[in-house]
Amino acid sequence: MAKPRLLRSVLEETLKSLGVRTTMKGYSLWGAWREIVGDSVASNAQPSAIRNRILFIEVSHPTWIQQLQFLKPTLLEKINGFLKEDFIHDIRFRLGKISSSPPSTAKVSAWEEESLDQNIIEQIDTLLQKIDDAETRKTMRDVLVKGAKLEQYRKKSKES
Repeated sequence: MAKPRLLRSVLEETLKSLGVRTTMKGYSLWGAWREIVGDSVASNAQPSAIRNRILFIEVSHPTWIQQLQFLKPTLLEKINGFLKEDFIHDIRFRLGKISSSPPSTAKVSAWEEESLDQNIIEQIDTLLQKIDDAETRKTMRDVLVKGAKLEQYRKKSKES
C-alpha cells in the first residue's frame, strides 16, 4: 500500500497538471481587487487576464494608464503581497471598458449553466482518481468543474 500523501500536495499536483494554477490565483486577485488597490484605482482599472505571469489591466482613460505606469512597482508589491508569493512579474495596461458594479447574480448563475466538453470532464476525473477519499475527491471535482465552467464562460463573454 502506498504511503498516504498530504491533500495539499495532491491538490497542487492536480491543479498544475490541469494548468489552472494561474486561473485559481487570478480568481483570488479579481475578488480582492478593490481591497488591494483602493477605491479610486479600482474604479478606473480592473484586471482582465493573467498570461505568463503578466497581469493585464483594463484602464478607463489614457491619463490613468500614465499614472498607473508610475505606480507599477507599488502595485506589483501589493498584488504579490496579497498572493503571498512573487507570482506576477509584470503588469501591462490597456484601454478598456470598466464595469461600474460587481457582476449581477444573473451573470453568476449563467456560468453555472455552462456545459463542459466530455474530454474536460474525463481529464478531471482521471486526475482525481489518485485521491482515495471519496468525499475529498467529490469536493475537488466540484471545484475543478466550476472553475472550468467559469473559465469557459469568461472566454465566451470576451468573444461576444
